[in-house]
Amino acid sequence: MTKRFVLSWLMMAFLLLPAMAQIQEPITFETEWKKISDTEAEIIFNGTLEEGWHVYSTELGDGGPISATFNVETQEGIEPVGKLTPKGNEINKMDPIFEMMVRYFEGKATFVQKVKITSKNYKISGYLEYGACNDENCLPPTSVDFSFSGESKVAAAPAGTAKAEPAKEAAAPTKVSNSHAEVDYWTPVISELNSFGEHTGQDSMTWYYIFFTGLVGGLLALFTPCVWPIIPMTVSFFLKRTKDKKKGIRDAVTYGISIIVIYLTLGLAVTLIFGASALNALSTNAVFNILFCLMLLVFAASFFGAFEITLPSKWSNAVDNKAESTTGLLSIFLMAFTLSLVSFSCTGPIIGFLLVEVSTSGSIIAPAIGMLGFAIALALPFTLFALFPSWLKSMPKSGGWMNVIKVSLGFLELAFALKFLSVADLAYGWRILDRETFLALWIAIFGLLGMYLLGKIKFPHDDDENKIGVARFFMALASLAFAIYMIPGLWGAPLKAVSAFAPPMQTQDFNLYKNEVHAKFTDYEAGMEYARQNNKPVMLDFTGYGCVNCRKMELAVWTDPKVSKMLNEDYVLITLFVDNKTKLAEPIKITENGSERTLRTVGDKWSYLQRSKFGANAQPFYVLIDNEGKPLNKSYSYDEDIKLYIDFLETGLKNYNK
Repeated sequence: MTKRFVLSWLMMAFLLLPAMAQIQEPITFETEWKKISDTEAEIIFNGTLEEGWHVYSTELGDGGPISATFNVETQEGIEPVGKLTPKGNEINKMDPIFEMMVRYFEGKATFVQKVKITSKNYKISGYLEYGACNDENCLPPTSVDFSFSGESKVAAAPAGTAKAEPAKEAAAPTKVSNSHAEVDYWTPVISELNSFGEHTGQDSMTWYYIFFTGLVGGLLALFTPCVWPIIPMTVSFFLKRTKDKKKGIRDAVTYGISIIVIYLTLGLAVTLIFGASALNALSTNAVFNILFCLMLLVFAASFFGAFEITLPSKWSNAVDNKAESTTGLLSIFLMAFTLSLVSFSCTGPIIGFLLVEVSTSGSIIAPAIGMLGFAIALALPFTLFALFPSWLKSMPKSGGWMNVIKVSLGFLELAFALKFLSVADLAYGWRILDRETFLALWIAIFGLLGMYLLGKIKFPHDDDENKIGVARFFMALASLAFAIYMIPGLWGAPLKAVSAFAPPMQTQDFNLYKNEVHAKFTDYEAGMEYARQNNKPVMLDFTGYGCVNCRKMELAVWTDPKVSKMLNEDYVLITLFVDNKTKLAEPIKITENGSERTLRTVGDKWSYLQRSKFGANAQPFYVLIDNEGKPLNKSYSYDEDIKLYIDFLETGLKNYNK
């Protein structure tokens, strides 16, 4: 796979991330209806761009940035003719990130869609979707809504003037009438909620955990065929190229430090380019999860021996030649950079997975900490063997054991690819990877990994050695034991060890386990009406299909007998998935932070409810309210302390009973 292919996948995923923190509006569009004749007209989109920003044109092809598209939602007596046409000073330029020619506008952008009027009364509505970037970051796909209607002289009818239809207002708050009052369930209660204080919860990833994760990833990369054989050659080169032993050691240490600097810079660049808030959205972005799943599948096939993935040799050759033609620190740094390029086929998937996992922590320095751990593990052997060259003699020789590690990583990548696919499957409601299907595949994967480690399965690059070492035997034992551990999950066992990866329990069709908690409602208005009729308090569970910590809470905390009893009997539990991709019956226009936006999916609606009513946008987010929508206690986020969670629920009940 070329670098362009991988970077295109990653860049497309980042471009599709929803903005979650500071909302930038560097581009404004105005829509215009231009009548050509009684049967023809044009819908014109005129955009004004701030300096430094550009809007991409139409039909840029796969692997590139977001193209401008014309999308129709309703139409009567009118139909589009031809394709959306860009107008004005279009720039055609090679993009160094996507490594392809792209077309875009600066300053002003104009798109025109021609339409044909086919009846006297006509109506059309929809939206223009476009992508935009500057030199530092990109906006998520942005839509410009339009709606026009009128009368035409088609079939000798009197002429009329097209007019823009009034926008449908924000998700109408549900009001329930009774003999006493009228209740507005959508009324913001941010100040009332804040008056209870704030439960900060546990950090899903501490800096120590992130560093350790990177360290483990670096150690795995170290023992692959792309890195391990290079260590003795590199150390020997530094020690032999000069008669001064101290200088040789100093050069080797500088080489190790250069490796750390390179990967640390990569970690910092990730958040500086895209921002911490955008990276935090990776965990629930369905499109990104699909793309990353496909990338892991390709790397897994490569690790199994189907083909070899390398960066273009001219890149590493160019850097290597530059290193030979220079001296001093620059020469050593370029040699370290050559190692990074040559070892890409083994380190690429590990680095990619590491950056995705730690980026979802929300910390702006998390990727840098993770890459620091990775780089230290990768650089340490070069320094240690330079300081103690006699150790080189006892260093394990390259051989088939390295391919065993590489194939084992392939099995792990296959397992994690299913985890990312599961997020998209849940978000779009495909139901192709329910919990038991997911567990069955994981059981098969780790069972086959155990068989491979025992030598019962061979891949193209494996040798014919039948002897199994002690370390390999224990690895096989652990893999097979893990596969057996997951088997009861096919009948509904909680399996807390895999709760962060497996789909939620409610996707399981056959379930003999009776102690889990199921939401009574997944619709806010319906649940609130039920709670009001039955005089019960409510717990709102704002969650996401791709929310790892949500699954942990459900299987580590909700399964506690006292917690499950309170949620099932004392509260009306309403679970709202903010990444549910089910389309609303019709789009809803809202005004938020002074900007007009459109809610098109059920998840959009619940995400807006969480932001507008409670002033929060992270998941999991638990809030206790009475049946009129007023808070009963401070909110609760991720924290697996069962005693704290019970206290959270009991305090809410006490306040409700008052």
